[in-house]
Amino acid sequence: MSSLIEPSVTELLEKVENRYRLVTLTSKRARQIIDGQEPLIPVTSVNPLTVAVNEVNAGLIEYETLKDGVK
Repeated sequence: MSSLIEPSVTELLEKVENRYRLVTLTSKRARQIIDGQEPLIPVTSVNPLTVAVNEVNAGLIEYETLKDGVK
């Protein structure tokens, strides 16, 4: 059975270590897009969160885990 939401959370969790990191990463990237940064993928949605989720799924968003959190 196919997920109604693409990409699925299961697919996205293959790109990051846990759900918390996924939420943090996508929300920070969506904020960057809202603030004027260009999307890293061809845009098929005007929703910044959707764009951010698709960028994470494409493996285009990198992050660094620091002792005190995500940079």
